[in-house]
Amino acid sequence: MNILYTASEALPYIASGGLADVAGSLPAAINAEGHDCRVVIPYYGQIKQELKDQLSYLTNFTVPVAWRNQYCGVFVGNINGVTYYLLDNEYYFARNGLYGFYDDAERFIFFSRAVLELLRYIDFKPKVINANDWQTALVPVYYDIFYRYQSGYEDIKTVFTIHNIQYQGRYGLEIINDLMGIPLYHTDLLSYDGDVNFMKAAIEVADKVTTVSPSYAWEILDPWYSHGLDRILVHKQYKLCGFLNGIDQNVYNPETDPNLAKNYSLKDKSGKAVCKTQLLSELGMAQGKEPVIGIVTRFVSHKGLDLIKYVFEDIIRLGYKFAILGSGEKIYEDFFREMHYRYPDRVGVTIGFVPALSKRIYAGADMFLMPSQSEPCGLAQMIALRYGTIPIVRETGGLRDSIHDAGAPGGNGFTFKSYNAHDMLDACTRARVYYDDRMKWGKLVNLAMKEDFSWTKSAKLYIGLYQDIH
Repeated sequence: MNILYTASEALPYIASGGLADVAGSLPAAINAEGHDCRVVIPYYGQIKQELKDQLSYLTNFTVPVAWRNQYCGVFVGNINGVTYYLLDNEYYFARNGLYGFYDDAERFIFFSRAVLELLRYIDFKPKVINANDWQTALVPVYYDIFYRYQSGYEDIKTVFTIHNIQYQGRYGLEIINDLMGIPLYHTDLLSYDGDVNFMKAAIEVADKVTTVSPSYAWEILDPWYSHGLDRILVHKQYKLCGFLNGIDQNVYNPETDPNLAKNYSLKDKSGKAVCKTQLLSELGMAQGKEPVIGIVTRFVSHKGLDLIKYVFEDIIRLGYKFAILGSGEKIYEDFFREMHYRYPDRVGVTIGFVPALSKRIYAGADMFLMPSQSEPCGLAQMIALRYGTIPIVRETGGLRDSIHDAGAPGGNGFTFKSYNAHDMLDACTRARVYYDDRMKWGKLVNLAMKEDFSWTKSAKLYIGLYQDIH
C-alpha cells in the first residue's frame, strides 16, 4: 500500500519535539512491513548542510495561496529506505526557527496545499494521506474541497493524527478568503467558537482521527484535556482511536550509544554504575550511593513542574539527588537554579537542550520523574526503561498506557493517579524503599530493559487502520 505521511518536522532533518521522532521512525517501520510510506516536510533553512547536500532537486511548481501563486521547489532524499520530499519556499521556510511567526497560518496553508499539488509531479499515488497536528490539518480539508474529484486524486483516504490538542491553529475568520482561498460557504466547516480552527476542520473531514496513545484518545473527549475541542470530538468519536507511539531502539540503545561513559546491556549492566559516576561528576555533585532522579523536559506547567516545586525539598530529604536538564518558563528555570544553589552536592541543573547530556541522564540516573498534568504519549519514559532507569509517572495519557506500578505483578515503574504533589511524593517514597532492597531493584531494572517499545507493533496498528478504511 502507498502511504503519504506529511508533517511539519521529521528526524533526521529537523526537530523541535516528539512529532519529529514519530515522522522519522513510523514510516520506516511501515516500510519494513512491505509497504511504501513516503514523507513530506518543509525544506527549512535550518536543516544541517550535510543533510541538504544529500538531497537532489526534482522539480518546481506554483501553489495557489488564495489570490496569489507561490513558488514551490521539490527536493528528494532517502534515509533508512524512506523517501522524503522537502518542499522549498525561502520566503516561508528560510527562517531562524520553525514556528512562532506572525504568518504561521499562511506558511502552513501554503505547505498543506503544496503537499496535494506535489502529487501531480511525482510518480507516486497514495492510497492514504496521513496528516499530523494543526500545521498539516488543512491537507485533508483541501483534499475534500478541491481535489477529491480531480483526475489522479480519486479514492484517496485521509487520516489525521493529533499529537498535542493544545495547539489547534486558531485564527480570525478573515483568513478564509484572504489566505485559504476557500469559498465562504464552507465557513461552517472551518469555524469553531468564532474562529477558524484548522484542527477542528480536519476532524470534520478526515476518514479517521488518531491520537498517540489509547488513553489520550478518550481523555480528549473530556473538557479538562480537550482545550475546547471536546464537543466536536464527542460528535465524531466514531472515527477516533489511539495507538501508542514507539521509539527507535537503535537510536536509544545503551549497548551502542556513543554518548555514554561506558556501554552496557541487559546481560552486563556494570556500565550503568560507571555512567552514574560520570554523570555526578559532570554535574558537579558528590559521589555516593544515593539514588539519582533524572528530569529531562520542557519547563512548562503541564509537565507537572508545579508539583515538583511544591515537594522538591521533601524529596531531597528522602535522600535523593537530581540530574535536571531543560528550559522554558523563567519561573521554573529560576527555581531549579535556586535549588542548585542551595543543594550543590545534590542538585545538578543544566538550562537548555543538550541531546548528548540527555542520553547520559537517561543512562546515569536510577529513576526518571514525569508527573505530567497531561501527556499525549510521552517518549521519555520509554527511553528511560530502555536504559534501565525506572520511571515515576502520573497516570495520564501515554504514561498510563506504558508504565504500570511495581506494586502489581509485571509493574515496570511507580505511578500515582491524582494531580497532587503529596501523591507524587508517596510514589518517590515507595521507589526509595524498592531501591534500598537491591534484589528487588535489580529485578525491576531487568524487567525495564526487557520492555519492547519499538515501532513494529504501532506500525502494524497503523497499517491495519489504513487497510480498514479502504
